[in-house]
Amino acid sequence: MRYLFLLLTLCCGLSASSQTYYGGNEFGITAGGTQYFGDLNNHYGFQNIRPAVGAFARFHLTPYIALRTNILYTQVGYSDSYNSNEFERLRNLSFKSNVLEASAMAEFNFFRYATGEINSRFTPYLTGGVGVFKFDPYAEVNGGTYKLRDLGTEGQNAGYSDRKYSGYSVCFPVGMGIKYWLRPGLNLGIELADRLTLTDYLDDVSATYVGTAAFPNADPLVPNPAYLLQDRSREVSPVALGREGKQRGNTTTFDQYFVFAINLSIQLKSYRCPNYLKGGYYLY
Repeated sequence: MRYLFLLLTLCCGLSASSQTYYGGNEFGITAGGTQYFGDLNNHYGFQNIRPAVGAFARFHLTPYIALRTNILYTQVGYSDSYNSNEFERLRNLSFKSNVLEASAMAEFNFFRYATGEINSRFTPYLTGGVGVFKFDPYAEVNGGTYKLRDLGTEGQNAGYSDRKYSGYSVCFPVGMGIKYWLRPGLNLGIELADRLTLTDYLDDVSATYVGTAAFPNADPLVPNPAYLLQDRSREVSPVALGREGKQRGNTTTFDQYFVFAINLSIQLKSYRCPNYLKGGYYLY
C-alpha cells in the first residue's frame, strides 16, 4: 500500500507539472482596406479604398496592456475627379502610391482579456504608436506611368530645393478596435486606425504651381512628362490653371491614410504559466 501510494503521488505530480497553458505571445495576419486623406481628398471622401495586407506579433504585458509590432503593405491613391469642388475638379490631379509600413503600437484594453478564460473573452481597446513607411507616388498620362518625385512636378528640380522630399516618412497610428477569442489560442480582432504622417507629399501635392517655364520641352513633338503632369487642367479646360504662384495644394496640413483591418492570430501552447497572469491560459 505504501508503494502504491507513492506511485499515485508521483503520477499526480507529473500530471500537474505537464499542465498546458497558452503563452503571452501572439502571431497573426491582417487583411483590410486603406483610404488616403490629403491635398486631393481634404473632404474625407471614401471613393478609392485600396486593399491592405500584413502580419503582426502581439506581446501581452498584462491582461489589460499589450505591445504589437506590424508589417503592412497597401496602396493609396485619389483623383480630383471624385471631388465636387469646382477648383479641385479643374485642377484634375491624381496619383497612386504603394506603401510599405513597419510600426510598433501599444494596446490598452477596456476589460480583462485572456484567451481561454470564459469571463475574459471580449474587449474593446485603444491603440497608438509610431512607425516608418516607404512611398513613391506615381501617375499615368498618355499610356505611360511616371514617378512624380523623380519628375519634380512642384519644381523640386527647377530651383525649388525646399520642396524636395524623401521616399520615407514617419507615421503615428492612432485608433481603436475590438478583440474576441473564438476558441482558446485563436483570436479575432477588428481595428480602425488613422496614420498621421509627417509628410505632405504622399500625393506629391503640397504648395503652389511653378509655371510651365520650369518644365521645358526639348522636343515639341514629345512633351516632357513633368510638363504634362504638373498641371493637368489642360486636359479638362481650354484655360490652364497652373500659373506660377497659384495654389496647387495646402501646406498647412500633412497627409494621412486610414486603415480598416481584420486581424486573425494564434497563441502557441506552453507548459509554463505566464508570470503576469495567475492561473494562466488553460488548454480546454
